[in-house]
Amino acid sequence: MTDKYAQLVNQGLGKNVAKKLGLPQPAVLRRYEPGQPLVTGPVVVLGETAAADKLAAELLSWDLDVRRHAVPREKLGAIILVLDEVAHPRDLEKPVLAAAGSLRDLGPCARVVTVSRPSGETDTPAAAAARQGVDGFLRSLAKELRAGATGNGILLDGGVEAASPSVLAALRFFLSGRSAYVDGQFLTVSSAAGSLPDDVERPLAGKVAVVTGAARGIGAQIARTLHRDGATLVLVDLPAAGDHLAAVANAVKGTALQLDITREDAGQRILEHAVQRHGRLDIMVHNAGITRDKLLANMDHGRWSSVININISAQLRINEALLASEHFGPAPRIVSVASTSGIAGNRGQTNYAASKGGVMGMVRATSSLVAAAGGTINAVAPGFIETEMTERIPFALREVARRANSLQQGGKPADVAETIAFLASDAAGGINGEVLRVCGQNMVGA
Repeated sequence: MTDKYAQLVNQGLGKNVAKKLGLPQPAVLRRYEPGQPLVTGPVVVLGETAAADKLAAELLSWDLDVRRHAVPREKLGAIILVLDEVAHPRDLEKPVLAAAGSLRDLGPCARVVTVSRPSGETDTPAAAAARQGVDGFLRSLAKELRAGATGNGILLDGGVEAASPSVLAALRFFLSGRSAYVDGQFLTVSSAAGSLPDDVERPLAGKVAVVTGAARGIGAQIARTLHRDGATLVLVDLPAAGDHLAAVANAVKGTALQLDITREDAGQRILEHAVQRHGRLDIMVHNAGITRDKLLANMDHGRWSSVININISAQLRINEALLASEHFGPAPRIVSVASTSGIAGNRGQTNYAASKGGVMGMVRATSSLVAAAGGTINAVAPGFIETEMTERIPFALREVARRANSLQQGGKPADVAETIAFLASDAAGGINGEVLRVCGQNMVGA
């Protein structure tokens, strides 16, 4: 699906007219392509703690141009603001204003990343205030950035150190084009687990992954992205989508499994297929989902039950079967597709929002069970993504939905797929029970 307005205001006469009239001018986002530079310019690491020193040293080992102090009027690729030791709100002023002095020097599609610690009940009131203050600061800053730049945060939970594998992996993800449509979000690293890949271009090499709802749209793009990153694919969809499913499976050199995931034995069928063809299963991506929109006053049993059964009940049954199997692992990864509708709600989608809210609740509650097996479970919550489904939204409503985020445009299926691929990797082994929104950051609220 093409955003013709965005194309118009980014070239020629349309660009000049939009600028004169003060119309929204969504930037062309920098999206990941194999072999491209991680960032497009020097990276400034601000902070006076040991964590700042460690991160600067690590970034140097990535062959990046790293600065501890910005040079005025030099176009920057990123600012990393290390705030892990703030103990009082007044501690924020010096590093934050140091970053402020460099904001006008950020290049197109630059990145701002904070590294801090979450507030907790055992903190002093002053420390909790400072740490929670980072949250409000970063989310507000992300809404001020322009030209496709994004702002995101990494939270170091408990005793996690800045140089832990999943912290470095999250930093690489946020700096790269993989996170083009992730904006104003925080990702908590809760343990030192995880291992960085030998080949950053193929972080899923040797892994066997299942993707449900893989015949079209976001599911097909997830399959292509996981294949690009080295995974062997088992693709699942309904028999009615068999031709499309076979085409995608052939394109990614995977196998197709025609299956209704609401069947009681769906989990066992998926395991049997993966084990028979590939010997095991490492990654489960729950992408399959439907909408049956209706105002609640007009809702009926069929619309409600079909959405709940496919979007959440099937995931619960499949996960139960996977976690009971010796063939899932040894470091299993589960990634579920939720939705921002499950966070903020959406008119006419009480059934869909309930199911996607259910996905997020399931992820949090299952995290300890998966951790016991040496694995992780996380969710990705897309916002407005340009798909065949969103193309059917009435024009005026579609345009409002596209522009009502900090990046002033809809996302692409690839944005969802890139985030899933990151969370499915061994490098993300210290990230568990998280919901990461891929929504361009809503203009109102978080």
